[in-house]
Amino acid sequence: MKPIEITKDIYWVGAIDWNIRDFHGYSVYEGTTYNAFLILDEKVTLIDTVKEKLKYQLVERISHLIDPKRIDYVISNHTEMDHSGALEEVMELIGREKPVYCSQMGKKNLSMHFYSNLNLVAVKDGEELSLGKRKIRFIETRMLHWPDSMFSYLVDEGILFSSDAFGQHYASYERFDDQVDEFMIMFHAKKYYANILLPYAPLVLKLLNRIDEMGLKISMICPDHGIIWRTKKGISNMLNAYKEWSEQKPKRKALVIYDTMWHSTEKMAEAIVEAIGEEGISVKLINIRKWHRSDIMTEVLDSGAILIGSPTINNGLFPTVSDILTYMKGLRPKNKIGAAFGSYGWSGEAVKLINKELEEMKFEIIDPGIRFQFVPEKEILSKCRELGKRVADALKEKTKEG
Repeated sequence: MKPIEITKDIYWVGAIDWNIRDFHGYSVYEGTTYNAFLILDEKVTLIDTVKEKLKYQLVERISHLIDPKRIDYVISNHTEMDHSGALEEVMELIGREKPVYCSQMGKKNLSMHFYSNLNLVAVKDGEELSLGKRKIRFIETRMLHWPDSMFSYLVDEGILFSSDAFGQHYASYERFDDQVDEFMIMFHAKKYYANILLPYAPLVLKLLNRIDEMGLKISMICPDHGIIWRTKKGISNMLNAYKEWSEQKPKRKALVIYDTMWHSTEKMAEAIVEAIGEEGISVKLINIRKWHRSDIMTEVLDSGAILIGSPTINNGLFPTVSDILTYMKGLRPKNKIGAAFGSYGWSGEAVKLINKELEEMKFEIIDPGIRFQFVPEKEILSKCRELGKRVADALKEKTKEG
């Protein structure tokens, strides 16, 4: 397990998790990486560690370069256990007296994670640390996406160690953006943003503005997950994408998300989709039981209209519909048009309950919703088509330029 030099005397020494498929309820069909970086300078510095079970990969890669005991400093950009899980054993190996630099909140978090006598040194926003020939500047990024999060910026080289920002859950032997398919890696970056950073979109915009104001020259972005961005095109695409995703400007794209018991709600969904598509709007039909919630959220990110369909069961929502609404609400998508529909057998509360959830998310509800008992007849399917056209017209108006 060899390290990979990303530039002179700076190495990737992280771990590849080929087999993970679930990350806190987020589907990672292609695994992930836990990135850590070793800087060889007068003060040898390790930036982040890895998930505890993969610590052997980290130690072996470091050992290819130096005796781990030569490490002088450790920097913890983010204390979540997929990055700090191996910290305790790393410090035991290199010497527990050596400093671990972290944010103010990072010191608090790490002390509660390990309850041990680690030499935790809290740094301030903008503070710099000399490594010898190089210096690192710490940039606080609180709530992107934990209270402790920070960036470490290698000033002379222009390398940004960006913690959980600009990452992707993607396992590969390749380490750089120019070694993988551009479309594929941007999809993974979009999924990562939609399911992890979307609730903090306003803070992301502030951070991007601050990077501009600071005049940071970025030659490389090294996130804690996935590939490293080292090309001008890749870095520009990533920064621009984060700006676009954070602004949450609606696109002419609609999702019809539903579940069904005896295909009645499904028939309503199909009629709505057909009508939206006929109006020239990009539309997707999503059966919740055929999609993972994190993949649905990836589609929600840049959709301008979200229609939710559910049968009524036990006077409430179908469980899968309740699940996706709860998940979506926690991620706080903005600037969406919303509508509800569904078939029922006896009481028919689902549409009302969906509308309540959409209203709490501040969606623009353009119709009280369509509910029908048992199998929808031709007249009801016509109403579903009318709803689809109304959604398409509203989305065209909402996305009209000028």
